[in-house]
Amino acid sequence: MKSMTCRDLGGACDLVFQAETFEEIAAMSKAHGTEMFAKKDAEHLEAMQAMRELMKTPQAMKEWFMGRKAAFEALPDE
Repeated sequence: MKSMTCRDLGGACDLVFQAETFEEIAAMSKAHGTEMFAKKDAEHLEAMQAMRELMKTPQAMKEWFMGRKAAFEALPDE
């Protein structure tokens, strides 16, 4: 089991996600983002806008994603 925060994954808060795989933790982050979008949380909306800008360049988005995955893989098991 490894842990990353919303902020570690490009979000705006320190909510901790725990999972065995990066794909699981990414899904948790996405669900949290969807919830914060529905609540119109200003800080999360700002973080989402930054991600939308990153997505405009597919290579930059791929590099960001691979960097987050590598960071997850480098974490010690808890």
